[in-house]
Formats: sequence, structure tokens, C-alpha cells
Amino acid sequence: MTPIGTTGPPAGGLVHEGLFYRDREELLAGTVPFVLDALTHDEPVLVATPADRLGMIQAEVGADDDRVRYVDMTQAGRNPGRIIPWVLQAFLDGHSGRRVRIIGEPVWPGRTEAEQPACAQHEALINFAFADRDVHILCPYDASRLSAGLLADACRTHPVLVDAVGRRPSPHFAPAQVVTEHNKPLATAGEPVALLRYDLNTLSDVRRFVTAHARDAALDPDRVADLQIAVTELATNSIAHASGGGLLHVWRTDEHLVCEFRDDGWLDDPLAGRLTPRHDGIGGRGLVIVHALCDLVLVHSTPAGTTVRLHMRRDTGPA
Repeated sequence: MTPIGTTGPPAGGLVHEGLFYRDREELLAGTVPFVLDALTHDEPVLVATPADRLGMIQAEVGADDDRVRYVDMTQAGRNPGRIIPWVLQAFLDGHSGRRVRIIGEPVWPGRTEAEQPACAQHEALINFAFADRDVHILCPYDASRLSAGLLADACRTHPVLVDAVGRRPSPHFAPAQVVTEHNKPLATAGEPVALLRYDLNTLSDVRRFVTAHARDAALDPDRVADLQIAVTELATNSIAHASGGGLLHVWRTDEHLVCEFRDDGWLDDPLAGRLTPRHDGIGGRGLVIVHALCDLVLVHSTPAGTTVRLHMRRDTGPA
């Protein structure tokens, strides 16, 4: 296994690289030396990839080392909006004051069409969320099976690209442009079966309304409880930050119960909900909690108004 050039002496600040691999050998050549080099420099390592890749990397790294944490990204990062606050930031904050290395594979064959724009936004936002953190993040992409569009977005969200040829700056790096381009009206994903107008006086109706539809959709009771918290947070945000209320649509697909909130507020910070607040902070937790509890969260926001769409899987147990 010939190492791909992702290692070397630790550098200060954020390093964010996209690793394009075409087979098992190239994946391991780009990731295993990265982990071993981190351990040589006594840097904690997080490896967050789909389970099959996780097993390959863990087998090659060898003996267990408490400086390496392995996470199945298909579970921890099922909702791309969950990855920055609850996977990456959580690991960084757990090793405050130290440089860390992270392998994070947020895009894999099998990601749904609805998830893909959220993945691109996630990768773009890493560049802003951790601009002042001391971390080296390597993001593998299966170049043999992912679409040309996904790979093109990877070139725009990573300042450095790595493949079997070597390591080089990306000539197409433009993360802010990716965030803007994917902030578009949400495609229709089913016909709303019910709607509810809500305001401060009818906030309690939101929980009852959604709970009834969740039970009709046969959601697991623990997921119903998660959804109750999520919709209460969003409705409360509408009441506090928009014109005092909004419109809630609910419908089902084969896989999800979908709840969509619309109001006339403007969510003008792309990082809203993507970073956990300081422990002594006041407010700012609502959308972070929503991302933690739901299987997919899609947002479209302009000065004319905001739409937030929640997806809860109908065929799974507790998140």
C-alpha cells in the first residue's frame, strides 16, 4: 500500500481536504497513513465513515488505541445537518486545546437525492465553522461510484484535493457559492395531507396535531417523542422570530413522515443550527436540537420567508 500524500508535519489551523479514491487500495492508502501519522504526533483521531469502510481502516490501523474513535457515519450522520455540531464539533470540544485529525465521509453511494444538497452545504460550511480551529479534516469520496455532480461539489467545497496522483489546491474552491446555490425552493415531495396555522395562542395545538399524524404513520413511540420536541422548537422559533406564527404542513411518503414549517422570517446565517452554543450561552439551541432529532432537515430561507422541512423515518427505532 503506497501512501497518498495526506500526511506530514502538523500544520496550524484548519486543513480541509477531499480524498478521491477509486478502490479499496486507494481508500486505505489515503486514510491509514493519515491515522498513523496523527498517532505519531500524539493527535487524537476521529474516523467517521460508513461501516464497511470503517472496518477496513480499523483492521489496517491495528491494535486498538484510545486516541482513535470510530463512528459509523450512516448512523451518526444520517442527517447531514447533524454532522458538524454532533460529530465533528463534539470531538473537537472533547479535545480542547489539542490539534486533532478527522476522517469524515458524509457522502456515499446510496445517499438519496434529497440528502445530496444538504451534504454539499455541510461540506461547504465546514470551511466557516472551523476556520479558527486547529484541525485537519480529510473527506473521502468514492470517485468510481458517485455522480459527476457530487464530485464537482466536492471540488468546490475542499480547498485541497488528494487522489492517487497527489495533493494539490482545488482550482474550483468556492464554498460560499455552494451554500448559496443549494439554498433553493424545496422540491415537492408529496401532497400535504393536513395543514395547521399556528401562533402563540395555538402552540399546544402543534404538538397534538403532529402527534396524531405521527401515530397514524406508525412511528415508533420514541420517534414520536423526538418529533414532538422538534416541532415545538420550530414553532416556538417562528413565533419568536417571524411575525408571530406560521403554517405547518404534514404528509407521508413511503419512508418518512414529513413536517414542513413556513413563516415570513429570514434565517440569514447559514451556520444557524450547525454549531452547538457555548454551555453558558442563552438561546440558539433550537435548530441544533432539531438537527439532532430528525433524519433529514432541509431549509430554504430568503428575506421573503423561510421553509424548514423535517423528515422522520417510519421504519426505524429510536435515533
